Amino acid sequence: MRTLSDHKVNGLNEALTINVIDEPGPGGANHHYEILLETPTGVRQTNILFHKGPTQEAGFNGLSNEALMAVVMDRLRGFQSGELATRENALALTKLEESMMWLKKRTLDRVARGVEGTMTK
Repeated sequence: MRTLSDHKVNGLNEALTINVIDEPGPGGANHHYEILLETPTGVRQTNILFHKGPTQEAGFNGLSNEALMAVVMDRLRGFQSGELATRENALALTKLEESMMWLKKRTLDRVARGVEGTMTK
């Protein structure tokens, strides 16, 4: 198990512990993350399970990177539509939208080559 610290920047994020639960799987990525929030009344736990393995063999068994990014993009769009709109939020949203575009391009290229859902590069 590893613990991530990239998110540590303020009180809330200091109270969040992100553990990588599994070993890297197909493609070299991890798939199971546990997030612990320490509160005055105890610890709350959330698990994130990403898809693992080529879909043609493993079926659909977890979240995609794109799905999790869509949640964060939605939150930032919400902040940007209200009194918490900031230049920094706008820039973060733009970078996430760009990242989403590249991930979608990768998938569409794989579909066009007939290798989507396989371990073929």
